[in-house]
Amino acid sequence: MYGCVKPICCPPQYCVRDYYTQRVVPVIHPIVTINRQNIVDVPQHYYQPTTRNVVVDQGFQGYQANQGNLGYRGFSNRLFF
Repeated sequence: MYGCVKPICCPPQYCVRDYYTQRVVPVIHPIVTINRQNIVDVPQHYYQPTTRNVVVDQGFQGYQANQGNLGYRGFSNRLFF
């Protein structure tokens, strides 16, 4: 039997071809906007003028009986003593 030979079978070799298909995956980035109102105390000056009427009563210093050696007899309207 000339043509009957038992064949040798080798393990298979793999040739892999990778194909890529895109798939959209949402990535959410939250952004928070904060509007801050900062209160700053600023002094504002108000002036309140006041007017007072003051009466100074010196009295009537007329005839002065005893003035010692001044020898002055008469009327006097001195504002300051």
